[in-house]
Amino acid sequence: MTTYTPIGRYFDVKDGRVYGHVREGDGPALVFLHYWGGSHRTWRPIIERLSPAQAFVSYDHRGWGESPQVPGPYGIEQLADDAERVIDALDYGEYVVVGHSMGGKVAQVLASRRPAGLKGVVLVAPAPPAPIGVTHEFQEALAHAYDNDETIDHSIDHVLTNGELSAEVRRQVHEDSSRAGEAARMAWPRHALVEDFTDRVGAINVPVLVLAGSDDQVDPPQILREHLLPLITTATLTELGGTGHLSPLEVPDQVAFHISAFVTRLQDLGRAASPTSRDANARR
Repeated sequence: MTTYTPIGRYFDVKDGRVYGHVREGDGPALVFLHYWGGSHRTWRPIIERLSPAQAFVSYDHRGWGESPQVPGPYGIEQLADDAERVIDALDYGEYVVVGHSMGGKVAQVLASRRPAGLKGVVLVAPAPPAPIGVTHEFQEALAHAYDNDETIDHSIDHVLTNGELSAEVRRQVHEDSSRAGEAARMAWPRHALVEDFTDRVGAINVPVLVLAGSDDQVDPPQILREHLLPLITTATLTELGGTGHLSPLEVPDQVAFHISAFVTRLQDLGRAASPTSRDANARR
C-alpha cells in the first residue's frame, strides 16, 4: 500500500486564507470540518486510524487554529462557502464531507447545495439544522465557555466529554479553544447556533451517516433522532458507546471505523451503479 505524507498549505477564501493539512491518495477524499473550539488538529486521531492512502483535507475554519486573522462574517453560510473554496482548490472529483458539531451544521448546509462531486456526508455529534430549546440565557452562558483555563476545564469535564482525555489531548483542547479571535468565538453562541436551516436540509440527496455519542450532553442521540433524521430522508444514525460530545478525541477508534465503513459502502454503491457493472449484470 502506498503511503502519502500530509502537507500543510493555505487556501484562499473570501478576504483571507485558511490553513489546513492535505494528503493526496485514494478517493473519495474526506473533507473534515471541526467543531466550535477545535481546529484541524481535532481530526488527527481519526486520520491516524484511517488507511494511510486515504486522501483528505482537514483545515481551520476562519477565525480558528492557524487562521485567526481571517475576518468575518463567521456564520454557517460563510463557512460553507469556505468549504467549497477549499474543495474547488483541490479539484476533488469525488469527496465525502465529515463535520463535527458546528462543522456538522456547516456540512448540512453545504450538502443542501448539492455540489458536484459530493458522494456522502458523515455528521459527527452534529448540531441540528435548527436550535432546540435554546434560550438567551443559554447563549450567554455558552459565550463564556472558553473565557479562560478555568471555564475551559469546566466545559471539558462537565459538558463536552464523558471520560478522561489524555494530558496531551486536554492541552490541545485548551490551546484550540483559546486561540480564536473574539468575533469568531462569539459568532457561534450568539448567531450561528440559532440560524435555522430546516427548510434547506431536505434537499440533501446523498447518503448521510450520523454518529451520535451515547452520553453526549450537547447533541444527544434522541434529539438527533427527533430533530435531524426526519428532515434528511437519506440519513441513518449510529450510536457511539461511552462517549460525550468530543467523540473524535474520546473514541477515535469507533469514529474512524464507521467513517471507513461508510466510504467503503459508497464505493460499493458506485461500482454497482457503473455502466460496466450494469452491463455485466444484464449478461448474467
